[in-house]
Amino acid sequence: MHLTQAAKLIREGRLVAFPTETVYGLGANALDPAAVERIFQAKGRPSTSPLIVHVDSTGMARGLVREWPEAAEILARRYWPGPLTLVLPKDPRIPDIVTAGLDTVGLRMPAHPVALELIRAAGVPVAAPSANRFTELSPTTAEHVRRSLGDAVDLILDAGPTTVGLESTVLSLAGTPELLRPGMVTREEIESLIGPVGYCGEAAPGAHRSPGLHRKHYSPKTRLIVAAGGELPAAGRGAYLWLTKPSEAAACIEMPRQARLYAARLYRVLHDLDAGGFDWIAVERPPQGAEWAAVNDRLRRMT
Repeated sequence: MHLTQAAKLIREGRLVAFPTETVYGLGANALDPAAVERIFQAKGRPSTSPLIVHVDSTGMARGLVREWPEAAEILARRYWPGPLTLVLPKDPRIPDIVTAGLDTVGLRMPAHPVALELIRAAGVPVAAPSANRFTELSPTTAEHVRRSLGDAVDLILDAGPTTVGLESTVLSLAGTPELLRPGMVTREEIESLIGPVGYCGEAAPGAHRSPGLHRKHYSPKTRLIVAAGGELPAAGRGAYLWLTKPSEAAACIEMPRQARLYAARLYRVLHDLDAGGFDWIAVERPPQGAEWAAVNDRLRRMT
């Protein structure tokens, strides 16, 4: 697994791709501005898109922010380690490049033993967006990382496929609670613990308050269509991801009817189809319930 080597590389300001339960991350020492700049260069990521900082404990998280409100404590106890990012007023130790110049930082404690051991062994918080070129499909396997970033990464820790499959929920607690990016921890689940939560899922001009707010994001190279009522393109060789009824497309793939299972499989299927030489990929529109919010958000940004 090369964890000792990976931790050494992080401390030296190098880049390490590693698994989390959501997607594979491209990690660097979050306290080293030059190391963080390498993330932006490797991904082709604009400086207006902030990075999430990964921690190994609530103690580490508290040391990186100026405020740790009661809501943060409640949610961390319930969902950390797990796929929930909390946005809070940052400590001056966090370089501005991490946060796109904003006064807040997104923190998450990943629920993956390799990710946690890497952070502990490195002894520093790890800034880590998804380990892929900017706006492309997020990687859920080490092979996806290799295809997207190649030798731009100093080391890839391969621990097999991720389990959640979509990026974390991002919740701002810098003021009135506000959902910035939906994930598999739903808005309704959060509200059951801390009360009403607003929603702002679009980016304003300038620095973005959360990663994942660009209009075009998470996209396969192949043209993707979200199909209502099974309406598919008439021309070209296509693939269809269906839930209720297959079609006459060249490739028909039945997707799980449970939102969490669907999310865990979606990116892997799209990576495979992207390599299949199709002219288009159509996806049957999923249900609109709360548990499907993250899936629908990602599909909307892919088109």
